[in-house]
Amino acid sequence: MRRDLRIAVIGAGLGGMTTAGLLQRAGFGVRVYEQAPAFSRIGAGIHLSANVMMVMRRLGIQQTLVDVGMTPDAFVSRKWDTGETLFELPLGPAREAHYGGPYINVHRGDLHAVLESALSHGTVAFGHRLMAIEERGTSVRLGFENGVTEDADIVIGADGVNSKLREFLLGADRPRFSGYIAHRAIFPAARLNGLPIRSCTKWWGPRSHILVYYMTQAREEVYVVSSVPAPGWDVPESYLPCDRESFIAAFDGFHPELRQVVAAAPGVTQWPIFDREPVDRWSRGALVLLGDACHPMRPYMASGAAMAIEDGAILARCIAEIGTDDPAEPFRWYEANRMPRTNKVQRISEANTWLRGPTDTDWLYTYDACAIPLLAPEEAPRELA
Repeated sequence: MRRDLRIAVIGAGLGGMTTAGLLQRAGFGVRVYEQAPAFSRIGAGIHLSANVMMVMRRLGIQQTLVDVGMTPDAFVSRKWDTGETLFELPLGPAREAHYGGPYINVHRGDLHAVLESALSHGTVAFGHRLMAIEERGTSVRLGFENGVTEDADIVIGADGVNSKLREFLLGADRPRFSGYIAHRAIFPAARLNGLPIRSCTKWWGPRSHILVYYMTQAREEVYVVSSVPAPGWDVPESYLPCDRESFIAAFDGFHPELRQVVAAAPGVTQWPIFDREPVDRWSRGALVLLGDACHPMRPYMASGAAMAIEDGAILARCIAEIGTDDPAEPFRWYEANRMPRTNKVQRISEANTWLRGPTDTDWLYTYDACAIPLLAPEEAPRELA
């Protein structure tokens, strides 16, 4: 595909930033439009498994992420009341060699900052909320809330679960509330008062769970994220504050170690968990979706961001490698190579069984989106077992 195409990425999330960085390395000019006024160190922790880190390696930032994050020795699953170990997945050097990359925990804000460093200076235009999309023959005109208009030859929608580009492509529909909310809290490890905890533990309850992990090698910050039943989410805010008492009460009867961790959190937020049913189209003409814009999923495999990052790698390869100046053809290849995998991850995420007991992790963690052969749409499987 011609390298002089104007490529616009809507949304400076993890998938959008990854796509932009890889397209720039392939010789394309890319502009990223982000509605926020600036990046800030908000959000929460995130797991980056080996399949993600192999993409980060192509961007030249793997070691930087290892340095700012933490490499846990294992992922541990424990029973909510007795503390019994249900399963332990080792994540040391031998497993890193097996998977082809490390597995790290890191703060999303730190990840964002490192990803931005992999892009050409000035790539991201902040304060640009997409309001209008007009298809004009072979190009697209984008209208932003700040009055700016921009023309592009390819528009990539990486704008999340409430994607404006998705609405334009597939029609207006609200994401599905899962019936669960997530509590999130980050606090200094000193608040544990010397309580020894593993690097990364998921406590499995009857209808709820909670994940506890460190985010830096210095073990100075602890992150907790839960999933607990909730009747609904009827407010426009993406998250709300949560009083500590109700957060602590949600884990009544859990093991004393977990209860001590929960009680150490000084401030807690609550976030709705949304998803959508899979769809069979992610593109039309010069418009294409990735990540949560096309396949939002419950966060129970710690793979929502991973799928967006893999999407970005495969999409960038299809744009660069499929020899046609009509974007519809590379987009067909992209959909055929990605849909079976993201559909499988969505199914397992909804079931919430990942790593609860002995689990085959190779199919997920050894996948290298930057190197795996691209299959023609006629050859790609419709779904993965």
